[in-house]
Amino acid sequence: MKKMVWINLLAILVFANVGFAQEAKTLTLADIYKNDAFGQKGFGPVRWMKDNKGYSTLEESAGLAGKDIVKYDAKTGKRTIVVSASDLIPKGSEKPLVIKDYKWSNDNTKLLVFTNTRKVWRYHTRGNYWVLNLATKKLSQLGESLPEATLMFAKFSPDGSRVGYVSELNIYVEEVSSNSVTQITKDGGGNIINGTFDWVYEEELSCRDGFRWSPDGENIAYWQSNTAGVGTFYMINNVDSIYSKPIPMPYPKVGTQLSAVKVGVVPAIGGETKWFDIPGDPRNNYLARMDFIPNSNELMIQQLNRPQNTNKVYVAEIETLKFKNILTEKDEAFLDMHDDIRWLDNEKYFTWSSERDGWLHLYKVSRDGTDLQPITKGDFDVVSINCIDPKGGYVYYTASPDDYTQRYLYRSRIDGKGTAQRVTPTSYSGQNAYQISENAKWGIQVFQNATTPPVYSLVSLPAHKQIRVLEDNKDLKQKFDALQLQPKEFVKVDIGDAVLDAFMIKPIGFDPSKKYPLLFYVYGEPAGSTVQDNWGGGSLWDQYMAQQGYIVMSVDNRGTKTPRGKKWRNAIYGQIGILASEDQNKAAHKIMDTYDFIDASRVGIWGWSGGGQMTLNCMFRYPETYKSGLAVSFVSDQRLYDATYQERYMGLLTDNAKGYHDGSPINFAQNLEGNLMVIHGTADDNVHYQSFEMLINKLIENNKIFDMMSYPMRSHRINERENTSYHLRETMEKYWKENLPAGGK
Repeated sequence: MKKMVWINLLAILVFANVGFAQEAKTLTLADIYKNDAFGQKGFGPVRWMKDNKGYSTLEESAGLAGKDIVKYDAKTGKRTIVVSASDLIPKGSEKPLVIKDYKWSNDNTKLLVFTNTRKVWRYHTRGNYWVLNLATKKLSQLGESLPEATLMFAKFSPDGSRVGYVSELNIYVEEVSSNSVTQITKDGGGNIINGTFDWVYEEELSCRDGFRWSPDGENIAYWQSNTAGVGTFYMINNVDSIYSKPIPMPYPKVGTQLSAVKVGVVPAIGGETKWFDIPGDPRNNYLARMDFIPNSNELMIQQLNRPQNTNKVYVAEIETLKFKNILTEKDEAFLDMHDDIRWLDNEKYFTWSSERDGWLHLYKVSRDGTDLQPITKGDFDVVSINCIDPKGGYVYYTASPDDYTQRYLYRSRIDGKGTAQRVTPTSYSGQNAYQISENAKWGIQVFQNATTPPVYSLVSLPAHKQIRVLEDNKDLKQKFDALQLQPKEFVKVDIGDAVLDAFMIKPIGFDPSKKYPLLFYVYGEPAGSTVQDNWGGGSLWDQYMAQQGYIVMSVDNRGTKTPRGKKWRNAIYGQIGILASEDQNKAAHKIMDTYDFIDASRVGIWGWSGGGQMTLNCMFRYPETYKSGLAVSFVSDQRLYDATYQERYMGLLTDNAKGYHDGSPINFAQNLEGNLMVIHGTADDNVHYQSFEMLINKLIENNKIFDMMSYPMRSHRINERENTSYHLRETMEKYWKENLPAGGK
């Protein structure tokens, strides 16, 4: 639910090379969702080389239907083919491997290629792996004796002589030179998961790759999950055979039992696993992070308690299994996990992200946890860490102290002295992201804003001098501009309790003397934000609806994921659906009072996932405000959602039963007065179809008339199978035109 489904995501094909045969002057749903007429080009994937003098990327091969891996010298731009597509043709085949991803060994002498991939829940993390020896040109498949496309998370040992990977819930190590395979765990399968994770760890804690090589290559540390006792949810496939097929998945709902998770260490040559006995019930705590401390045989393990307001950091020795709690992070509301740890000063210190002063900042912490000093300081949030450069003495990070809809590169001294320095020039107004070389001399900048598709450039740092443009999406920009759409306007909405960010798109040919219907797009939960000055696929669905004669707006209520400080983000704690719908309703009335061209009798609201839940809460709690609503892939009762997400932001059910009740729209369905349409995919592993059916049952019970649409065997994003996205959007358009008449009056 919390993974926000951007309203234009289906309009984007990142990294696709799309040509435009002619300029279209009118925006159509077919062009957006069927013809891919507004596909966007990307650049990469980029890998900075170990010498920091250049980077590698993928480019179409001149002679084969495949891709070469090429290296560019950052300073001169000299291009060198490092691996040609012909090097990646397996013996007995005529076609090169299709590269989904690739990794270099530490010495850049070997290449690991991920191909023939399969989706596991959200991401393609399962497939085949091949190793190419650059010196000998030997290309060999890993795990050749294992079932097809079952390998996951393959990575070189520190010396590059072996590769570790997971297959069917067990961990293997393979010698690169001989392809000799050693199975180092053997109990995986059924309830036991080795080296990867169950659904909720992947979805809510971003844990997928579940094993780590020791710095000396002698051992492997890994997570093991035991899902025994976790409730099983069944999805039903009714469309692919004459008999239905149940699809079981362990899925811990609010207040129910979690997987028991532990961390162990096993010799890389095989042998007995030694397990750490971390204090606390393994079914009521999360082992959310684990990694080796460089140049040591020690692990850093982070244990998050079930309410997710206390994170204990342990240093653990793999030989003696002794461990020590060196740092404990606490919060009166909830803690987010971060991946910003970098060891400094010969592993005497490490970096640590914390909101302890009211803003998200980076700190420098001694190895024993006794000394904690701020690196970044000020009344702003560090959005993300881009590069930590100990030699240069700076940390580079993304922040936006003055405009929460934008993002810029800053740097601060690692010793904490001085103030934050903005690196991105003021000319790049919008959002900027960076992939920076390890020595912080070079960066790949991705610049975008609401009217500019991503522009990829190589820049030198810290002066931020543009060396060359790598991809400018010029054709897409020209095609978008030719539509002559109304620009997305960013506005402030003062609701008294807070000043909220919002955007507005007006219809083509807008006449301020007329009254127009107002259509809100809402998300409103802690995992995302809708009001951002980024490309977002050109907001093509919003623009399309505005083109039909609607004022389209979106408002970020308190608690959304924006860099406005801890108080803002924590405001929603314990009251998901309650505070947000109140803020949205206040914003709607403020907007109607502010703009004379809005018709208060024609106000609609729609959202997806968490935004679907918010739509229902607004419709049921404030029926006098919203005349029509459309909810997609929503949670109707918060007890039906997964424990890890819902308990993080609502607290435990036993401590906040009233909050769970009052935040769940199903408990207020009897208040529906306006028009409502609900849409769901029956194979939604994230927000289960059960939530949809339970709400329908409640609406029927209260004799409420509504519209509904189910998409068989479609997941949370409702984009699988032929014609789905186009059909979905046409269905949505039809609903709005019938239930919220368009156009100025």
